[in-house]
Amino acid sequence: MAASIAKLLAPWTPRVCPVRWTRYNPYYLEPEPRKDVYSIPESELSPEQKEQKELKTLRPIKAARNTATSSQFDDPLISKFVNMIMQDGDKVLARGIMTQTLEAMKRRQVEKYHRSPPAEKEAIECNPYAIFHQAIENCKPIIGLASIQKGGRNYQVPVPLTDKRRRFLAMKWMITECRDNKHRRTHMYEKLSQELLAAFNNEGSVIKRKHDLHKMAEANRAYAHYRWW
Repeated sequence: MAASIAKLLAPWTPRVCPVRWTRYNPYYLEPEPRKDVYSIPESELSPEQKEQKELKTLRPIKAARNTATSSQFDDPLISKFVNMIMQDGDKVLARGIMTQTLEAMKRRQVEKYHRSPPAEKEAIECNPYAIFHQAIENCKPIIGLASIQKGGRNYQVPVPLTDKRRRFLAMKWMITECRDNKHRRTHMYEKLSQELLAAFNNEGSVIKRKHDLHKMAEANRAYAHYRWW
């Protein structure tokens, strides 16, 4: 009796099956929001690109995400930095601060360019986006410290950092330094432009903070083996 009931209920019992978390099936193609891809001449396309172009005329394409953009000024790193600056959900203000920061950096570099002798002008970077990326790269720490408890005591153990954590610490240190009370009478965009230009030249308090972290990790290298406990 029990076996017959189980056989009748078997089709209705929940089973483990793969779940598709998207409304599009695998037949749909991924969207391409970049404009420069569509301006490539037919003669310069590779065989894979030609095949992909032919498929787009036959198969449906997924809708682009709301975060996708074809703007040449879109920068994921700057977008993350804007989100970290933002307070109380005021993203318009955060974007305005970032725009003013880029303008202030370019203005300073252009003035420096015109004041410099001709032999030194080629070494001066006037692109604010390149300055921002290089400044954040210079502020990234290589190794960090993790608090690990062993034998009733907490040890500061040096651990390698992932690229995502390194980027987060560099941005956090930059914003925290600019929000310090010692710069109370200076606008946020002016402080950011000064710190970014200093970090671009491997100077400033954020670079010093990175070196201090490396020195602490070097001093605590005797506890490095606790990382695997």
